[in-house]
Amino acid sequence: MPVPADSGIAHMSVAAVVFYLDGVLIDSEGVWDRVRRDLAAEAGRPWPASATADMMGMSSLEWSAYMHAAVGLSDPPPTINRDVVARVVSSYARHLPLITGAVETVRRMGRRFPLGLASSSNRGVIDVVMSASGLGEEFSATVSSEEVGVGKPAPDVYLEAARCLGVEPPACVAVEDSGNGIRSAVAAGMRVVAIPNHEFPPARDALGLATWQLGSIADLSPGRLGGDAR
Repeated sequence: MPVPADSGIAHMSVAAVVFYLDGVLIDSEGVWDRVRRDLAAEAGRPWPASATADMMGMSSLEWSAYMHAAVGLSDPPPTINRDVVARVVSSYARHLPLITGAVETVRRMGRRFPLGLASSSNRGVIDVVMSASGLGEEFSATVSSEEVGVGKPAPDVYLEAARCLGVEPPACVAVEDSGNGIRSAVAAGMRVVAIPNHEFPPARDALGLATWQLGSIADLSPGRLGGDAR
């Protein structure tokens, strides 16, 4: 259902769409959470109650440092980063958890708008997903938060995606599933299509920042954004 925006950018024509990867195109949040929990359990470290929520949207530099400092893993952050990413890639090699309707929606939107991809995943993980899904050629720009240094809710990954697309942020629409992601895109000056993550739903205040709210990725079309329905 549409959620009215309180900003003048709601009336600006849409020039590009930036999809978030994790939780929007692939059902990955559970994979990352399981891998990190397994690593902590193998090291004999208890899992802090807030750890899963704390790390959502963090860049690889940030969450590997968190795993070292807050979870208490003895390995240095670069080693933690390498181990977690290797396990995630191995999991994707066995089964890529594409969200139903994601591939078709990306292709549908790509016939109308230039597309960007933003992700908190490492560059290597993004490349694996793009290759395995066959979606790599659909995106004019892909950005990992490890390439900008600061993860969500900071706006950096979305600002960089807009820069790479050559489009001003207010003319971009971001497609997001999480509270930190919605806040990040809004802070970048973008409008947001929120497709709430069912396993880790965004808080109501974050959801209220979105311009549109949809029940599934399959519901997204150019017509929803005021474009034609191709």
